[in-house]
Amino acid sequence: MIEQMTLRDLGVIAQATLPIGPGFTAITGETGAGKTMVVTGLGLLLGARADSGVVRSGADQAVVEGVWIVPDAGAVSDRVSEAGGDVEAIGDGRAELYLGRTVTAEGRSRASVGGRSAPAGVLADLAEHLVVVHGQSDQLRLRSGAAQRDALDRFGGEEIAAALAAYRDAFARQRELAAELTELTERGAERAAEAEALRAALAQIEQVDPQPGEDVALAQRAERLANAEELRQAAAVAHDALSGDGDTPDVGILLAEARRALDRAARGDETLAAHAATLDDLGYRAADLATELSAYLADLDESGPHELAAVEERRAAVGALVRAHGSLDAALEVQRTGALRLAELDDDGDRIARLRAEEEAAASALDDLAVRLTALRRAAAERLSAAVTDELRALALPDARVEVQVTEGTASASGRDDVTILLAPHPGADLRPVARSASGGELSRVMLAIEVVIAGADSVPTFVFDEIDAGIGGAAAIEVGRRLARLAETSQVIVVTHLAQVAAFATNHLSVVKGSDGAVTASSVRALAGADREAEMARLLSGLPDSSVALEHARELLSLGHSRLIG
Repeated sequence: MIEQMTLRDLGVIAQATLPIGPGFTAITGETGAGKTMVVTGLGLLLGARADSGVVRSGADQAVVEGVWIVPDAGAVSDRVSEAGGDVEAIGDGRAELYLGRTVTAEGRSRASVGGRSAPAGVLADLAEHLVVVHGQSDQLRLRSGAAQRDALDRFGGEEIAAALAAYRDAFARQRELAAELTELTERGAERAAEAEALRAALAQIEQVDPQPGEDVALAQRAERLANAEELRQAAAVAHDALSGDGDTPDVGILLAEARRALDRAARGDETLAAHAATLDDLGYRAADLATELSAYLADLDESGPHELAAVEERRAAVGALVRAHGSLDAALEVQRTGALRLAELDDDGDRIARLRAEEEAAASALDDLAVRLTALRRAAAERLSAAVTDELRALALPDARVEVQVTEGTASASGRDDVTILLAPHPGADLRPVARSASGGELSRVMLAIEVVIAGADSVPTFVFDEIDAGIGGAAAIEVGRRLARLAETSQVIVVTHLAQVAAFATNHLSVVKGSDGAVTASSVRALAGADREAEMARLLSGLPDSSVALEHARELLSLGHSRLIG
């Protein structure tokens, strides 16, 4: 439940703290005072779309903060933990959850969940477990078949929930198999062409048998063979210089002579001794290099035009693979994975047969689950029809009759059922869809009756009603107040109302008070009790908070509401 909500610079509300708590909270106030801003602020805390228009004129940002009392374990705390936030345990299996939302004048929005920044989507996820909000737009939603089906499913409780979950799993599986089967059959020619192309590619790769990096190595070898004569001359000159062949002095002999000269003079000089050691190392390295150059020349002598031709031929074969696949690595990848893909493509015929059998079995199982779901919904529809009809009698619609009709519709993830709530508001009237047969006041009462009935089977922690009493008055309004009080026995109920008959049954009465400094209108919220509450009730009744007649009527209504609470 919502324990407290704080609003700053939201609409006409400059600063307000709403102490809400359990039971039935009524929120009243003059027209334009900002009652609806309370619902707007709550919507922001529950992930509603942020709009810069909610920021109070002249302010930089609007801030909404709320404290919820939630179970210290379960879906809510798990989702908070996933978002990086925390709930604060307060004992008896309960915990406090802090939520916040900031909207700037530029329209940017920030959310916090359990003390951590989080996307607004997390607030929306939590909203499913925290609150049900009803307003005029929600009455419009009640006109939709999907909303009516959801209401019936909520009333059906765990039995329908389990059947619907099983159906949805089977529906997803059957759709998955059907999509795979469609792809295989509709793309048969394309897949056959892919198989032929892959078979040819694998044959070409197998024939060439390329090795990793071979294209680079062949390019380097071809470059070397194409410049063999120039390389031979350079290597020969270097070899002669090192080995003393030909007319070139022998570098090894010269280095040895230099070393001996230093050895003779270096007995007393460490520096010359180090240089002599370096000359000694140079002599060994020169001899090694001469040997390596000799081997290099021998390799060049063995190579010839015939090897260059063979290398170029090999390069052409490898290059064809590179051009076909984009790179040698890609061709090697095709060689590595192609056999498995080809086996898959070649198995299409048998695979289609297997998929058809699986899809038929899945469709049969889905049909069985759909039949069971329909049966459960029809049984629940009978119970819901009777319960809502009884509830409407207590809401000043004594002759109204409701029938929840379940008919066969188009298959979807929610089943094969169309659910329609039918209403006959008075004797002799035909049952017609509630969307076409109910006035605004009647629709409000039908919605309230449904929620009161459903709450007995599927309790929601918090209900918020924004002027659900629109279009009604008198005795009907009193009965709406009674029923809201009854709903508050199992759930927290928050009602924005303009009717004293409804507010009289509240256990907590908050008034949105408007003040004006001549330029900026600002509103605050205060809890009412005693004479202050009587005056507000009188204002709701007559527009005159100090009218003796209205005050007497207000006391009578409050007494009626009090007797309901203690009766």
